[in-house]
Amino acid sequence: MTHVILDGTLIESDRLAGVRENGNDLWFSQKHKAFGGNVQFLSAPDGTPLWVFDVEPGSTPDIIAARIHALPALYKAAAEGLPPLADKGYIGAGIGIRIPVRRPRGKSEKALHGDTRMFNTLLRHVRALGECAAAELKQRWRTLQYVTLSPSRIGDIARAALVRNGVWK
Repeated sequence: MTHVILDGTLIESDRLAGVRENGNDLWFSQKHKAFGGNVQFLSAPDGTPLWVFDVEPGSTPDIIAARIHALPALYKAAAEGLPPLADKGYIGAGIGIRIPVRRPRGKSEKALHGDTRMFNTLLRHVRALGECAAAELKQRWRTLQYVTLSPSRIGDIARAALVRNGVWK
C-alpha cells in the first residue's frame, strides 16, 4: 500500500445518560444533531476497511478521538513511509499525517498558491475511495445503521462487522 486513509463517522444509537463538564449530553453530536458514538476508521487506498478503533462519545471531535486511539500507531507508520491521509477534521494531528491546507481566514480560495490548491485537490481525490470504508460498513451491516444497545458497545459491533465484511468479500 502507498497510504492509508483515516476518517471518522458517527454511528447513531439510542441515548445513554451521560453529561459533559459543561452540562451538555455526552453522546449527542452537535455536528450531526443525533445521539451516537464517534468511531475512527482506517481504510486501504481502494476503500477496503482495514481497522476500526474504539468508540468515543458522539460529542468528541474527530481529532480528539484520533489522538486517543489512532494517531500513536499512525505516527510510526508515517515514519516508515506509509502516510495517513485525513480530512480537515484532523488539522493539528501532527507530523506525517497528510491533511488539506487551509486558506487564510477571510481570504478567497485564490489566496492559496496554485501548487497548494493542486495538493488539496489531489488529496481529496486520493481520499475519495477511502471515504467509502465507513459507508460500506454502515450500509452493508444493518446493525451499524442504528444501534439500540449501549453506545459504548458500538466499537465492538463495528469491529465484528469489519471481520464479517472480510469474510463476505
